[in-house]
Amino acid sequence: MQVDTERLLNAMAKDLQRLLEERGIDHPTLVGLHTGGVWIAQRLQTLLGIPEPLGSLDISFYRDDFSRLGMHPQVKPSHLPFDVDGRHIILVDDVLYTGRTVRAALNELFDYGRPRSVLLAALVDRGGRELPIEANVVGTRLTLRPDENIKLSGPEPLQLILKKKLS
Repeated sequence: MQVDTERLLNAMAKDLQRLLEERGIDHPTLVGLHTGGVWIAQRLQTLLGIPEPLGSLDISFYRDDFSRLGMHPQVKPSHLPFDVDGRHIILVDDVLYTGRTVRAALNELFDYGRPRSVLLAALVDRGGRELPIEANVVGTRLTLRPDENIKLSGPEPLQLILKKKLS
């Protein structure tokens, strides 16, 4: 499966720009979810010309399956180089699936303060939601079989990779 990631990013940037204008949001801040969401947020920041510093979240400690999975070996610190209170934040993820990652990200984000608003942008929406979470901007929607998974590799070049799960 070949996906033109650059085309998706450009379309997402246009959709985000339109949404920001409709809502009268002048100075949004991008926050990417480790790791793929950070790569996408960096690209969107450039495409949108947003001068605000980029934030990143590692939601490992906020996952609802943390007690079952234990410590993830590559936990990275979150980095929000701005005051969250009163900010318009665009939360960016690579693949939106069950909604549990976004729920965890919102929990962590609110531990830093109370944003004025939060928009969600995802490169891929693969359906299968378990929580009532929906992205405001999506690069593409894919329907995958239960034995398939999609992952973003990068950061240069950013590529979507479709994989079959091992049984």
